[in-house]
Amino acid sequence: MIENALNMPILSFLIFFPLLGVIVLFFMPGKFKESLRSTALGFSLVNFVVSLILLLYFDSSTHKMQFIERATWIPGLGVEYFLGMDGISLLLVLLTTLTSVIAILSSWSAVEERVKEYMIHLLILEAGMIGVFVALDMIAFFLFWEIGLIPMYFLIGVWGGPRKLYANIKFFLYTLFGSVFMLVGILALYYAHGNMTGEYTFNLLKLYEVTYPYNLQWWVFIAFFLGFAIKVPVFPFHTWLPDAHVEAPTAGSVILAAVLLKMGTYGFLRFNLPLLADASRAFTPLILVLAVIGIIYGSLLALAQKDVKKLVAYSSVSHLGAVMAGMFAMNQQGLDGGVIQMINHGISTGGLFLLIGMIYERRHTRMIADFGGLAKVMPVYSVLVMIIVFSSIGLPGTNGFVGEILILMGLFSANPTASILAATGVILGAAYMLWMYQRVVFGKVTNPENQGLKDVNAREIITLAPIIILIIWIGVYPKHFLSLSSASTAHIVEMMNKNKAKTPEAGNVSLKPVHAVDHAEAHAMPADAHGHAPSQGEGK
Repeated sequence: MIENALNMPILSFLIFFPLLGVIVLFFMPGKFKESLRSTALGFSLVNFVVSLILLLYFDSSTHKMQFIERATWIPGLGVEYFLGMDGISLLLVLLTTLTSVIAILSSWSAVEERVKEYMIHLLILEAGMIGVFVALDMIAFFLFWEIGLIPMYFLIGVWGGPRKLYANIKFFLYTLFGSVFMLVGILALYYAHGNMTGEYTFNLLKLYEVTYPYNLQWWVFIAFFLGFAIKVPVFPFHTWLPDAHVEAPTAGSVILAAVLLKMGTYGFLRFNLPLLADASRAFTPLILVLAVIGIIYGSLLALAQKDVKKLVAYSSVSHLGAVMAGMFAMNQQGLDGGVIQMINHGISTGGLFLLIGMIYERRHTRMIADFGGLAKVMPVYSVLVMIIVFSSIGLPGTNGFVGEILILMGLFSANPTASILAATGVILGAAYMLWMYQRVVFGKVTNPENQGLKDVNAREIITLAPIIILIIWIGVYPKHFLSLSSASTAHIVEMMNKNKAKTPEAGNVSLKPVHAVDHAEAHAMPADAHGHAPSQGEGK
């Protein structure tokens, strides 16, 4: 770990400042809609600006956790309020704070009913998502994970489309089902660590110190897999996603695509790969098969869609299949590609949902057949769609190309067959996106209702401007972003190679002490304030 360079609890600020906004909104009269929107935007905008301060003080040369905040929470159970971040967390926190600002701006004219409650739920959701990416205590991680589920449930259930109840119940049950198994996996590691070291803790960095027996890794991997794979979602757990996207309001779809799905891939990076290295290797062939199926199957389903929002939803299944393939290539290029593609997907797919929401406000339809010839009546809008479509298909010079090429390179060195099959997703992605763009934007204006459509206004351009800037910035000079996370991804690869079980026999069911450090050396170290030996692995 690295001491907090700011000497202030900035991570706690990022979590609790939106909750302060919730309290302020709660006491504001519901009839003042403009004031409610402005207040929510103000709190979210301040949070984004504060998150940028992290960049000034972040040391990208190390993988160690930074901006550490730590306090005893439930000492009898070994639960702590323990926050910190590395480069992977930093990128995702910045994506979260920016997306929250964009989501509020996108709802300015789209939501007219219960504006107060709508903005409250968006701010609670922001707090929960940030907490997931900075929590280093596994119980805190789990609580933040569950907090993010509640506001999204209400966003879909109250402000969603005509089939919102069906989509909402499906989303909630799928996610809750996975969360139960994830909690079981957390408890299994808690008791295993206690049996092996004498110290019962949910401290993630201390859990990293121990190499767990293979039979335990195997079962815990399955538990975590169910929790994270449903969230990603990995094929065949993806069926809740298109329904949730289609029925969610625009801001809900943007946040779901940009951030909430990344909680699943982040979980694999933070837990499965470094903690359960042997099990991760054992399950890699299965994960790659599911990832490749997701890439191809999601693309084919996207080709068949008549609803443009459902098309983009299925494209997420394909893109996140590529992220999973990159991560389970288990090498530096694959992991770097997976991390940057998580950010890229949030930018491009979030942008597409914004554009769909803008046209839906004007026409109240998402059917591709209802459009055509928009380039004549909405030229600026059409150009913006073109840029974000190019990003989504990975055109060179855009952010999507950087992630795709790194994933394919890393995957090819690990499994050439999987890489070749995954590359078909690039071709299919270009097919369904460009075909959609042709039908919506080009041709004659055949529908009279499209004749008088107004082009994007200043607020909508401001909403999309950060997305366009990031698409070009990452595409032209990705080093600024890759350098933030490369030390962390390199350390994950190092941990996976180092943490090989010393007793990997599948039949060994006893939890013998298999320590990553010498016992005599550990006992010789002075105890900390909690009565435990200080962790050697926390700075590794």
